[in-house]
Amino acid sequence: MIRVMVVATSPVVRVGLAAVVGSASTQMTVVGSAANLDTLIEEVGQLQPDVVLLDLGSNPQGSMWEKLLLIQQEQDAVEFLTIAEAPESIDLEAAIRSGIRGILPGDSTESEIIAAAIAIAQGLVVLHPDFLALLPMREKLATNPVITLTPREIEVLEMLGSGLSNKAIAKQLQISEHTVKFHISSIFQKLAVSSRTEAVTVGVRLGLIML
Repeated sequence: MIRVMVVATSPVVRVGLAAVVGSASTQMTVVGSAANLDTLIEEVGQLQPDVVLLDLGSNPQGSMWEKLLLIQQEQDAVEFLTIAEAPESIDLEAAIRSGIRGILPGDSTESEIIAAAIAIAQGLVVLHPDFLALLPMREKLATNPVITLTPREIEVLEMLGSGLSNKAIAKQLQISEHTVKFHISSIFQKLAVSSRTEAVTVGVRLGLIML
């Protein structure tokens, strides 16, 4: 059972999102809700959600990303799924750097939200096409990353996309964790990224991997 916490400023939105999660009762359950990130910071450690479903509203604040990053650093088992009004209302690069694993538009259907939450809980990255198309990463990419990434590095990147830990990757490839870290560091450098989520996102954009 996937434990979900709902965060939204509007009580109506909180109730609505909780109802969406509740409709998938055999797969997900709502463990709590919060009106803002300050409340979330206080309760996430106690409630231990797997996924935080966060409605960003129409004007997300810059400090929001710092708070989300802090939460994820303290509770590394928590994944964030955000809902934004429109692509132009969110700083996508800041969101990804803060640990956001999924971004959906405000008009997403109930089934889309449920599917995204389940995918994220399983370690995948979910980006709606409206947001994926606006990711400001083109200028940071290597000239020809398909060539510069080795077959082994692409293999490791695929496993990152599946949410595997370094230990799990090492076991599956029958290599040491040190070697895995070396491959990940090389991937980050070649794709000009600084996090696993960002590496996977760029890998998907380039067609290197499929989620």
